[in-house]
Amino acid sequence: MIKIIMHGCNGKMGKMITELVKNDDAAEITAGVDTYTEVPNNYPVFDSIEKCDVEADVVIDFSTAKAMDGLLDYCEEKKLPVVLCTTGLSDEQLARVNEISKKIPILKSANMSLGINLLLKLLKDAARVLAPAGFDIELVEKHHNQKLDAPSGTALALADSVNDALGGEYTYIYDRSQVRKKRDSKEIGISAVRGGTIVGEHEVIFAGTDEVIEFKHTAYSRSVFGKGAIEAAKFLAGKEAGMYDMSDVIG
Repeated sequence: MIKIIMHGCNGKMGKMITELVKNDDAAEITAGVDTYTEVPNNYPVFDSIEKCDVEADVVIDFSTAKAMDGLLDYCEEKKLPVVLCTTGLSDEQLARVNEISKKIPILKSANMSLGINLLLKLLKDAARVLAPAGFDIELVEKHHNQKLDAPSGTALALADSVNDALGGEYTYIYDRSQVRKKRDSKEIGISAVRGGTIVGEHEVIFAGTDEVIEFKHTAYSRSVFGKGAIEAAKFLAGKEAGMYDMSDVIG
Protein backbone atom coordinates (compact mmCIF):
# COMPACT_ATOMS: atom_id res chain seq x y z
CA MET A 1 0.00 0.00 0.00
CA ILE A 2 1.52 3.32 -1.12
CA LYS A 3 1.00 6.14 1.38
CA ILE A 4 0.49 9.57 -0.22
CA ILE A 5 0.59 13.16 1.01
CA MET A 6 -1.76 15.20 -1.19
CA HIS A 7 -0.24 18.69 -1.51
CA GLY A 8 -3.09 20.99 -2.55
CA CYS A 9 -5.72 18.55 -1.33
CA ASN A 10 -8.69 20.94 -1.37
CA GLY A 11 -8.23 22.28 -4.89
CA LYS A 12 -10.16 20.79 -7.82
CA MET A 13 -7.50 18.23 -8.68
CA GLY A 14 -6.74 17.46 -5.03
CA LYS A 15 -10.39 16.66 -4.34
CA MET A 16 -10.61 14.53 -7.47
CA ILE A 17 -7.50 12.54 -6.56
CA THR A 18 -8.88 12.04 -3.04
CA GLU A 19 -12.01 10.45 -4.49
CA LEU A 20 -10.06 8.31 -6.96
CA VAL A 21 -7.74 6.96 -4.27
CA LYS A 22 -10.72 5.84 -2.17
CA ASN A 23 -11.34 3.15 -4.80
CA ASP A 24 -7.68 2.19 -5.23
CA ASP A 25 -6.59 -0.81 -3.19
CA ALA A 26 -2.91 -0.07 -3.83
CA ALA A 27 -2.83 3.50 -2.49
CA GLU A 28 -4.10 5.67 0.34
CA ILE A 29 -3.82 9.35 1.23
CA THR A 30 -2.47 9.64 4.78
CA ALA A 31 -2.36 13.46 4.95
CA GLY A 32 -3.21 16.56 2.99
CA VAL A 33 -1.83 20.09 2.78
CA ASP A 34 -3.90 23.14 1.84
CA THR A 35 -4.26 26.73 3.01
CA TYR A 36 -8.01 26.08 3.14
CA THR A 37 -8.47 23.51 5.90
CA GLU A 38 -12.22 23.76 6.52
CA VAL A 39 -13.16 21.07 3.98
CA PRO A 40 -13.87 17.76 5.76
CA ASN A 41 -11.52 14.94 4.71
CA ASN A 42 -10.91 11.41 5.88
CA TYR A 43 -7.28 12.30 6.58
CA PRO A 44 -5.57 15.12 8.55
CA VAL A 45 -5.05 18.38 6.66
CA PHE A 46 -2.27 20.86 7.48
CA ASP A 47 -2.17 24.48 6.35
CA SER A 48 1.53 24.19 5.42
CA ILE A 49 3.77 21.30 4.44
CA GLU A 50 6.21 22.18 7.23
CA LYS A 51 3.57 21.23 9.83
CA CYS A 52 2.90 17.80 8.33
CA ASP A 53 4.18 15.09 10.69
CA VAL A 54 2.51 12.11 9.01
CA GLU A 55 4.65 9.41 7.44
CA ALA A 56 4.26 8.77 3.72
CA ASP A 57 5.99 7.18 0.73
CA VAL A 58 5.42 9.94 -1.81
CA VAL A 59 3.88 13.40 -2.33
CA ILE A 60 1.50 14.34 -5.14
CA ASP A 61 1.58 18.09 -5.75
CA PHE A 62 -1.29 20.00 -7.36
CA SER A 63 -0.86 23.35 -5.62
CA THR A 64 0.58 26.73 -6.61
CA ALA A 65 3.97 27.97 -7.69
CA LYS A 66 4.32 30.05 -4.52
CA ALA A 67 4.03 26.90 -2.40
CA MET A 68 6.78 25.13 -4.34
CA ASP A 69 9.81 26.34 -2.37
CA GLY A 70 8.48 25.02 0.94
CA LEU A 71 7.49 21.73 -0.66
CA LEU A 72 10.94 21.19 -2.15
CA ASP A 73 12.60 21.99 1.20
CA TYR A 74 10.34 19.48 2.95
CA CYS A 75 10.84 16.69 0.43
CA GLU A 76 14.60 17.21 0.40
CA GLU A 77 14.75 17.05 4.21
CA LYS A 78 12.49 13.99 4.45
CA LYS A 79 14.05 12.26 1.39
CA LEU A 80 10.50 11.99 0.07
CA PRO A 81 9.71 11.37 -3.63
CA VAL A 82 7.40 13.94 -5.21
CA VAL A 83 5.16 13.99 -8.28
CA LEU A 84 5.12 17.64 -9.41
CA CYS A 85 1.96 18.62 -11.26
CA THR A 86 1.94 22.35 -10.50
CA THR A 87 2.56 24.55 -13.55
CA GLY A 88 3.88 28.10 -13.91
CA LEU A 89 7.15 27.54 -12.07
CA SER A 90 9.84 30.19 -12.48
CA ASP A 91 13.18 29.46 -14.11
CA GLU A 92 14.76 29.60 -10.66
CA GLN A 93 12.28 27.05 -9.31
CA LEU A 94 12.80 24.75 -12.27
CA ALA A 95 16.55 24.95 -11.75
CA ARG A 96 16.05 24.02 -8.10
CA VAL A 97 13.84 21.08 -9.07
CA ASN A 98 16.64 19.78 -11.27
CA GLU A 99 19.19 20.27 -8.51
CA ILE A 100 17.13 18.52 -5.84
CA SER A 101 16.42 15.61 -8.22
CA LYS A 102 20.04 14.63 -7.58
CA LYS A 103 19.02 13.86 -3.99
CA ILE A 104 15.43 12.57 -4.28
CA PRO A 105 13.22 11.10 -7.02
CA ILE A 106 11.09 13.75 -8.77
CA LEU A 107 8.57 13.13 -11.54
CA LYS A 108 7.44 16.06 -13.68
CA SER A 109 5.56 15.96 -16.99
CA ALA A 110 3.80 18.49 -19.21
CA ASN A 111 0.67 16.32 -19.04
CA MET A 112 -0.18 13.59 -16.51
CA SER A 113 -2.60 11.68 -18.76
CA LEU A 114 -1.47 8.13 -19.51
CA GLY A 115 -3.13 8.40 -22.93
CA ILE A 116 -1.29 11.59 -23.90
CA ASN A 117 2.03 10.13 -22.83
CA LEU A 118 1.42 7.00 -24.87
CA LEU A 119 0.55 9.28 -27.79
CA LEU A 120 3.88 11.09 -27.38
CA LYS A 121 5.59 7.75 -27.82
CA LEU A 122 3.50 6.68 -30.84
CA LEU A 123 4.03 9.99 -32.63
CA LYS A 124 7.79 9.51 -32.72
CA ASP A 125 7.41 6.24 -34.63
CA ALA A 126 4.84 7.75 -36.99
CA ALA A 127 6.95 10.83 -37.69
CA ARG A 128 10.04 8.79 -38.59
CA VAL A 129 8.04 6.89 -41.21
CA LEU A 130 5.68 9.53 -42.58
CA ALA A 131 7.73 12.75 -42.65
CA PRO A 132 10.43 11.35 -44.97
CA ALA A 133 7.60 10.12 -47.21
CA GLY A 134 6.45 13.72 -47.72
CA PHE A 135 3.57 13.93 -45.23
CA ASP A 136 2.76 17.41 -43.90
CA ILE A 137 2.21 17.70 -40.14
CA GLU A 138 -0.50 19.80 -38.52
CA LEU A 139 -1.72 19.93 -34.93
CA VAL A 140 -5.09 21.20 -33.68
CA GLU A 141 -5.86 21.60 -29.98
CA LYS A 142 -9.20 22.54 -28.37
CA HIS A 143 -9.87 23.75 -24.83
CA HIS A 144 -12.54 25.53 -22.77
CA ASN A 145 -13.13 29.25 -23.09
CA GLN A 146 -11.47 30.06 -19.75
CA LYS A 147 -8.01 28.80 -20.73
CA LEU A 148 -5.51 31.64 -20.89
CA ASP A 149 -2.54 30.20 -22.79
CA ALA A 150 -2.48 29.15 -26.43
CA PRO A 151 -1.27 26.84 -27.71
CA SER A 152 -1.52 24.51 -24.76
CA GLY A 153 1.56 23.07 -23.09
CA THR A 154 0.41 19.63 -24.18
CA ALA A 155 0.18 20.74 -27.82
CA LEU A 156 3.75 21.99 -27.66
CA ALA A 157 4.86 18.73 -26.03
CA LEU A 158 3.25 16.78 -28.88
CA ALA A 159 4.94 19.00 -31.46
CA ASP A 160 8.26 18.64 -29.64
CA SER A 161 7.89 14.85 -29.63
CA VAL A 162 7.48 14.85 -33.42
CA ASN A 163 10.26 17.36 -33.94
CA ASP A 164 12.69 15.49 -31.70
CA ALA A 165 12.12 12.35 -33.73
CA LEU A 166 12.95 14.33 -36.88
CA GLY A 167 16.19 15.81 -35.60
CA GLY A 168 14.74 19.19 -34.60
CA GLU A 169 14.62 20.38 -38.21
CA TYR A 170 11.02 21.63 -38.14
CA THR A 171 9.74 25.09 -37.23
CA TYR A 172 6.35 25.81 -35.62
CA ILE A 173 3.81 28.00 -37.42
CA TYR A 174 1.01 29.42 -35.24
CA ASP A 175 -0.68 31.84 -37.64
CA ARG A 176 -0.93 31.68 -41.43
CA SER A 177 -3.05 34.83 -41.86
CA GLN A 178 -0.16 37.30 -42.04
CA VAL A 179 1.78 35.79 -44.93
CA ARG A 180 0.48 34.59 -48.30
CA LYS A 181 2.69 31.67 -49.29
CA LYS A 182 2.68 27.89 -49.54
CA ARG A 183 3.50 25.94 -46.43
CA ASP A 184 7.07 24.79 -46.09
CA SER A 185 7.72 21.05 -45.93
CA LYS A 186 9.75 21.55 -42.75
CA GLU A 187 7.05 23.11 -40.61
CA ILE A 188 4.46 21.97 -38.09
CA GLY A 189 1.27 24.02 -38.06
CA ILE A 190 -0.30 24.46 -34.61
CA SER A 191 -3.86 25.78 -34.25
CA ALA A 192 -5.76 26.56 -31.03
CA VAL A 193 -9.55 26.53 -30.55
CA ARG A 194 -11.18 27.97 -27.43
CA GLY A 195 -14.84 27.44 -26.60
CA GLY A 196 -17.44 26.15 -24.17
CA THR A 197 -16.33 23.61 -21.58
CA ILE A 198 -14.01 21.47 -23.69
CA VAL A 199 -11.66 19.76 -21.20
CA GLY A 200 -8.98 19.04 -23.76
CA GLU A 201 -8.71 17.67 -27.28
CA HIS A 202 -5.51 17.22 -29.28
CA GLU A 203 -5.26 16.01 -32.86
CA VAL A 204 -2.07 15.44 -34.82
CA ILE A 205 -2.58 15.18 -38.58
CA PHE A 206 -0.14 13.62 -41.04
CA ALA A 207 -1.40 14.66 -44.48
CA GLY A 208 0.12 12.99 -47.51
CA THR A 209 -0.82 12.58 -51.15
CA ASP A 210 -4.27 10.97 -51.28
CA GLU A 211 -4.15 9.77 -47.67
CA VAL A 212 -4.38 11.26 -44.19
CA ILE A 213 -3.44 9.68 -40.87
CA GLU A 214 -4.79 11.26 -37.67
CA PHE A 215 -3.86 10.70 -34.03
CA LYS A 216 -6.41 12.08 -31.58
CA HIS A 217 -6.75 12.23 -27.81
CA THR A 218 -9.86 13.54 -26.05
CA ALA A 219 -10.12 14.16 -22.31
CA TYR A 220 -13.76 14.06 -21.16
CA SER A 221 -12.93 14.99 -17.56
CA ARG A 222 -9.96 16.08 -15.51
CA SER A 223 -9.95 12.68 -13.82
CA VAL A 224 -7.58 11.41 -16.54
CA PHE A 225 -4.90 13.68 -15.10
CA GLY A 226 -5.67 12.53 -11.56
CA LYS A 227 -5.44 8.86 -12.53
CA GLY A 228 -2.11 9.51 -14.20
CA ALA A 229 -0.78 11.28 -11.10
CA ILE A 230 -1.76 8.33 -8.91
CA GLU A 231 -0.03 5.86 -11.23
CA ALA A 232 3.01 8.14 -11.23
CA ALA A 233 3.05 8.13 -7.41
CA LYS A 234 2.94 4.33 -7.33
CA PHE A 235 5.80 4.21 -9.82
CA LEU A 236 7.96 6.80 -8.04
CA ALA A 237 7.76 5.43 -4.49
CA GLY A 238 11.00 3.64 -3.68
CA LYS A 239 12.86 4.80 -6.79
CA GLU A 240 16.41 6.12 -6.75
CA ALA A 241 17.07 9.86 -6.90
CA GLY A 242 16.68 11.37 -10.34
CA MET A 243 14.36 13.22 -12.69
CA TYR A 244 11.52 11.12 -14.13
CA ASP A 245 8.55 11.80 -16.39
CA MET A 246 5.42 9.94 -17.51
CA SER A 247 7.30 8.14 -20.27
CA ASP A 248 9.02 6.20 -17.48
CA VAL A 249 5.63 5.25 -16.01
CA ILE A 250 4.22 3.82 -19.25
CA GLY A 251 7.51 2.05 -20.05
